[in-house]
Amino acid sequence: MHAAPSVIYPVGRSAFAARIYALVAFAALAVALLWCRQSPEIGWRHALALAAVLVAGALAARGWLASPVGVLHWDGDGWQWEEGASVAAGRAEIALDLQSRMLVRFHAEGGAVRWLWAEREAKLADWEALRRAVYSRASAPIPAFPHPGKELPPAGKPPAAEQ
Repeated sequence: MHAAPSVIYPVGRSAFAARIYALVAFAALAVALLWCRQSPEIGWRHALALAAVLVAGALAARGWLASPVGVLHWDGDGWQWEEGASVAAGRAEIALDLQSRMLVRFHAEGGAVRWLWAEREAKLADWEALRRAVYSRASAPIPAFPHPGKELPPAGKPPAAEQ
């Protein structure tokens, strides 16, 4: 099997994520307003629900504005995340793949985790290379097949020690 090609891919604030946040916030606001409209009188519970929806929407907007902006590097051996002047080595894994955009979880070697939205529109020419690189992470070694004539151990039992 061939290794995935090297790739340098820009990652920034995702317009798709902003639309999802906005859609959820407006749906929550609509539900809260409908609840207020159907109630005979507005009380403290209604005010609390509306305040909670507004705070959640503001936190979502703040989170989107604070989303990481940088460059994701794959050199064939490992991953690096470059954000401004800082560079962190680590590993990238897919959290959500929507074909034209991916939510990538980047685990830095120092323990920090960054959630990155990579979108095809950011660098169309390298999108397929990025997808191959993210999916080509190292896997656990595959055990060798037994020699002909040897039987496989029953499921759940370790193989017998050879003498």
